Amino acid sequence: MSQTAGFFMPSVSLFGANVLSELAERVTSLNGKKPLIVTDKGMTRLGYTKQVTDLLEQASIAYEIFDDAVPNPTDENVEQGVDVYQRAQCDMLISLGGGSSHDCCKGIGLVVANGGAIADYEGLDQSAAGLPPFIAINTTAGTASELTRFTIITNTSNHVKMAIVDWRVTPDLAINDPSMMVDMPPSLTAATGMDALTHAIEAYVSTAANPITDACALQAMQLISRYLRVAVARGDNLEARDRMAYAQYLAGMAFNNASLGHVHAMSHQLGGMYDLPHGVCNALLLPHVCEVNLMAAQERYADIAQALGENIEGLAVRDAAKQAIDAIRCLSSDVGIPRTLSELGVQEKDIDTMVKHAQQDVCAATNPRRLNDEEVAAIFRAAM
Repeated sequence: MSQTAGFFMPSVSLFGANVLSELAERVTSLNGKKPLIVTDKGMTRLGYTKQVTDLLEQASIAYEIFDDAVPNPTDENVEQGVDVYQRAQCDMLISLGGGSSHDCCKGIGLVVANGGAIADYEGLDQSAAGLPPFIAINTTAGTASELTRFTIITNTSNHVKMAIVDWRVTPDLAINDPSMMVDMPPSLTAATGMDALTHAIEAYVSTAANPITDACALQAMQLISRYLRVAVARGDNLEARDRMAYAQYLAGMAFNNASLGHVHAMSHQLGGMYDLPHGVCNALLLPHVCEVNLMAAQERYADIAQALGENIEGLAVRDAAKQAIDAIRCLSSDVGIPRTLSELGVQEKDIDTMVKHAQQDVCAATNPRRLNDEEVAAIFRAAM
């Protein structure tokens, strides 16, 4: 594992039921006079946007709403948000929702602060100026986008998801209030939970892992193994929601600093080409990529098996490592994740194109095993 490391996360993070009540105070502390609230129509329809605006109005804080963030946000989506921000003369950002809203907001902030187009910032640390003050309010337990330096935006010209990794997009404040998560439907709970598990596992076997990210990743796996099934079965279980909020945050701390691997490099292509749910794609690909990576990190996969609740006492390391893959498949099945990419409409004719772009994705760089084009294509086919 890497001997050099950095650590990136928000300056302040708030956890617990009803911590959203501190929003106006936090906006004022960041010297915000008119935030742009970046969210989606679903959040507005369900009343979450109004919860935020009510708090701002009570404190006489002006605001503008951009609730046109879409799943798998695009470069065009970002441009629309930039136009609203500038026309309304906003001076800070508030994202509300899951990964799509947070990523769209980060993209808006990058362009507002640095100019140009969002495609200019693909890759690692391409910006020159910091974002406006930025508060991220999370309503799902999976993407951890409310705390990370990762921004994933689809390029509409080629249907490829651009991976933007830039320390400047890290929010100033992250809010995880489990009372805002109890109405998440079971399918979304499952998908985002498996997304968090993928973050933890890929970070743990990453070539950039370090003792801090290891601790975060293992704790995240333990919490997900214990609480994801409960959260899917009973969305109103506040303890399960609270623990899953912590789990996804811990997983985010891990991958935000250790990066990821080929699961995400490949999943990004499925999202860009087919507009599929990111967490579902990760869950489907995860056991297949783990099988291929096993030879490069057997001891680490044995640790993963134990963190997922498997009894590995007395087993050879390789046998213990295989238990991790069995546990992943069992959890995925229990929470109702589809079994194959074919069920999602993925077609074999697109595999070569997806392989090409996956190999160029920044997440592939820290995969524990170097994979050639034929090996990546074989993983796609195995998941079909």
